[in-house]
Amino acid sequence: MTSTNTSASIPDFAAEATGIADDLIALRRELHEHPELGNDLPETQARVLTALEGLPLEITTGQALSSVTAVLRGAKPGPTVLLRGDMDALPVTEETDLPYASTNGNMHACGHDLHTAGLVGAARLLCDHQAELPGNVIFMFQPGEEGPGGAEPMIAEGVLDAAGERADAAFGIHVMPGTRGVFSTRPATIMAGANIMRVTFTGIGGHGSMPETAIDPVPPLVEFCSAVQTMVTRRFSVFDPVVATITNLSAGEAVNVIPPAASMGASVRTLSKETTAEFPRLARQLAESIAAAHDCTAEFSFENTYPVTVNDRAQARFALDTLTEVFSAERVVELDEPIMASEDFSFVLHEVPGAFCFLQASPPEIDPETAETNHSPRVLFDDAVLADEAAALAVLAFAHNTGAQGTGS
Repeated sequence: MTSTNTSASIPDFAAEATGIADDLIALRRELHEHPELGNDLPETQARVLTALEGLPLEITTGQALSSVTAVLRGAKPGPTVLLRGDMDALPVTEETDLPYASTNGNMHACGHDLHTAGLVGAARLLCDHQAELPGNVIFMFQPGEEGPGGAEPMIAEGVLDAAGERADAAFGIHVMPGTRGVFSTRPATIMAGANIMRVTFTGIGGHGSMPETAIDPVPPLVEFCSAVQTMVTRRFSVFDPVVATITNLSAGEAVNVIPPAASMGASVRTLSKETTAEFPRLARQLAESIAAAHDCTAEFSFENTYPVTVNDRAQARFALDTLTEVFSAERVVELDEPIMASEDFSFVLHEVPGAFCFLQASPPEIDPETAETNHSPRVLFDDAVLADEAAALAVLAFAHNTGAQGTGS
């Protein structure tokens, strides 16, 4: 791999970010202590607006959701780049001993409080260099990533065109457990699509002592739950994998009553358009065949929630090269495989070429191999990474718009 040297044209954002680190940590901890859910985040939105006060930004707020869109116009002509940070929390009761732990029954268990503070930091860094900046930067403060999904309504309200023209590239960073300060991404597919499967088997209820007088929907439900796992291993390639995780089973309540219906729900993760289309076709066929064998009927539904997250190959290579130049090769990793979690930044990347990156953020006293994962009530992220997160976002935007970017070969 070869790359151009960007040091002559790009400010030393990593050094500058240390000067605002305390402010970013304070903001992150305030957000962590007061998490909000979904697309309605009035307190979080207010805190972001306060943090952006005094900066030379054109700021708009969402109509259908508590989003914040801020545009920085550089003093020189150039392209437009979008930077995104998500702001919502999860309905998880926090089980950490942090002095700023949430007590409202919700938790920033996926690190979105760091993403929000990091994006504020990137805005501050880039605003300090407005006179040198070519083109525009759109800062996308997005609610609802955990669901019902904030990217699509923000796109509908014009975030990609907020600077007056369509963004030419888009970048986002997500924290995850692991050795603190290590960045990673990969060209092409980086995260799975998220889908929800639901199946209800309907028979005829009856007395538990006389199953021959009823049509029991529980056996076909159990059979389907086992058979769908076999289907995954036999009908899909290990090189284009599917993960089907059954997360909900429901039947009767009384132990001496055969229920008239039994249902299941599952999270299904896919890595391509082909498997996303093929899985429900095969699963529906399987459910209906099993139901027929038991004289039941099957009601099948399959909902695509977030599509596969696909990095633009050139932008992912640019991100890897640029972050390597700034933070060293030891702190930047090219992932060999996608991960099976999902992201609604995928909607942005379907419209604009860009790259989604990860930043490992476990506290140094925690073994990265045994660290609690995202969404755990005990997960810990070290906000010492905030300066680097802000600097990374800023340098990706500035390097993209100046054209002084690493080029892999």
